[in-house]
Amino acid sequence: MSLKDRAKATAKNVEGKIQETAGNVTGDPKDQSEGKAKQAEAKVRHTVEDVKDEAKKIVD
Repeated sequence: MSLKDRAKATAKNVEGKIQETAGNVTGDPKDQSEGKAKQAEAKVRHTVEDVKDEAKKIVD
């Protein structure tokens, strides 16, 4: 996995946590759900990259 892709996924996760927290503070359910969705997207990106890493290990 490239460091760049992992950094993007981590940034997306942090962005989601901030948005979810802002939604919790303001009571905005839209921000809460969008923040959770961004965190889920980041988790999927990390998983995809982990699979790529494992596949590369097998091929190498």
